[in-house]
Amino acid sequence: MAEQIQQLEAGNIKISDDVVGKIAGMAALETPGIAAMTGGLSEGWAKRLSGKNVQKGVSVEVGQLEAAIDLRIIVLYGTPIHEVSRILQQNVREAVESMTGLRVVEVNVKVEGVAFKDDAI
Repeated sequence: MAEQIQQLEAGNIKISDDVVGKIAGMAALETPGIAAMTGGLSEGWAKRLSGKNVQKGVSVEVGQLEAAIDLRIIVLYGTPIHEVSRILQQNVREAVESMTGLRVVEVNVKVEGVAFKDDAI
């Protein structure tokens, strides 16, 4: 109880959706089996994104104590999609919770494609 009072006396801490989105995007791209993030379907084309555009393919809702994250991904061909998706959920949850202190209530994954290792992403 005393900890909560001290935090209130010190002021508020707000973490923007963009910060949580970047953390989630980086954790996703570092997960083995993930080829890329997608920006969603636009005019029938899935935009593949990596590197600087880590927030693309990530949407978040951040409250004062909790966050919900949606990810749109492309997986490497030959990887078990269900296993990669579970590991992805765990990696993103751990990264966001450890860096922000927010409780991640859900990490939703939408697999939008499969890429071959030889594909230029």
